[in-house]
Amino acid sequence: MITPQNVFRHEFIGLTIEVTDSNHKECVGIKGKIIDETRNTLVVDTGDDEKRLIKDQVEFKLYLPEDKIVLVEGKYIVARPEDRIKKKFNKIR
Repeated sequence: MITPQNVFRHEFIGLTIEVTDSNHKECVGIKGKIIDETRNTLVVDTGDDEKRLIKDQVEFKLYLPEDKIVLVEGKYIVARPEDRIKKKFNKIR
């Protein structure tokens, strides 16, 4: 089961995301489902189109099952998805 404490050890694809802060202000407010993830980017399906977000330039909310929300600073998840599960994370808000 995915929880705020173990979210980084799970797959992000399929989760809903909302950008709360970004170096590029036009990215703030983007909301949708994550459909792909690479080392440096997340691809989000907004319903109208797809947006590619650079991880280390955004801060976002991840909406987990059971109505849980986790605020994530993208710079902490810059890694290939398969490598992210091996990292140790100290900063979860």
